[in-house]
Amino acid sequence: MAARARKESTIMRRFKLSAALITVGLGAAGCGPVTNGLTPISNPSLNSVNQPVVHRTDYVLDLSTSGNGVPAAEQDRLAGWLDSLQLGYGDRVFIDQAGYGDPASRADVAAVVGRYGLLLSEGAPITAGAVQAGSVRVVVSRMTASVPGCPIWEDEIVGAPERTSTNYGCATNSNLAAMVANPSDLVRGQAGSVEGDPATTNKAIDAYRRRLPTGYSGEVRAESTGEKK
Repeated sequence: MAARARKESTIMRRFKLSAALITVGLGAAGCGPVTNGLTPISNPSLNSVNQPVVHRTDYVLDLSTSGNGVPAAEQDRLAGWLDSLQLGYGDRVFIDQAGYGDPASRADVAAVVGRYGLLLSEGAPITAGAVQAGSVRVVVSRMTASVPGCPIWEDEIVGAPERTSTNYGCATNSNLAAMVANPSDLVRGQAGSVEGDPATTNKAIDAYRRRLPTGYSGEVRAESTGEKK
C-alpha cells in the first residue's frame, strides 16, 4: 500500500509540473508579435505588399479660336507645347470645347496631334477653371506606374523567419509596371469583347487538329532518330 501511495504521489507531481510548463508556454506565446496588416517587415502571407502604384498627371493648354478653326499661330504654339512635353506613345490627348468650339477647331487640333502618331481621345477629364468663350482646351493625360521603395535590402534577419523577405515582389511587379502598355489597366483592367470572329479565334485550334502526328508518313528523318546510315 505504501509503495502504491508513493507511485501515485510521483505521478501527481509530474502531472502538476507538466501543467505548469504548459501554462508558461501559453503565456510566452501570448506575448509574441501580432500582425496588424501586411507590411514589408511583417508579411507571413504569400501576397506581395510591394505593388505597382499608378500616377496620372494632366497638362492643360488653352488655345484661342477664330470662329473658323484654330489660327496658324496658335497651332504653332500647340506644337511647341507638345514638343516640350515630349508627347509620345502612352499619352492621351483630349480637347475640351465646352460648347464654344466648332468642328474646324477640333480638326485643326487633331491634325497637330496626328504629327506625333496619336489620335484625339473622347471624354476630356475635369480640369481646374472654366474654358473661356472663343477658346478650346487641350488636355494631355499621362499615366506612369512604378513600385515605390523598391528594391528593399534592409532584411537582415538570420535563420528561417516565418514570412517573406522585405524585397518580395519588387522585381516582378517593377517589371510589370515598366512593361504594361496602359498603366490604367493595372487599376481598372480591360473589359473583354463580347464579339469575336470564330474564323479567327478557332484558327489555332483548327490548325492543331488538322496537323498530322509527327512521324506519320515518314516525316521523321533517320538523322534525327540517331539511326546510322
